[in-house]
Amino acid sequence: MGKFCQVCQKGLMHGNNVSHSVRRTHRTWAPNTQRVRVLLGGVPTHLYVCTRCLRSGKVTRAI
Repeated sequence: MGKFCQVCQKGLMHGNNVSHSVRRTHRTWAPNTQRVRVLLGGVPTHLYVCTRCLRSGKVTRAI
């Protein structure tokens, strides 16, 4: 569950590694998620939030 942002619903992306000889192998890209304490309705809860949402101020962190 840690590779899914619970604010913007950003999740795993799939694609290919492409070598110099253009051979393709499967790979995934995961968002950089952090488990943080967030104020939801005045109550502090733990959420997995991507760093883009933390940096842009979409959530308010609980201290």
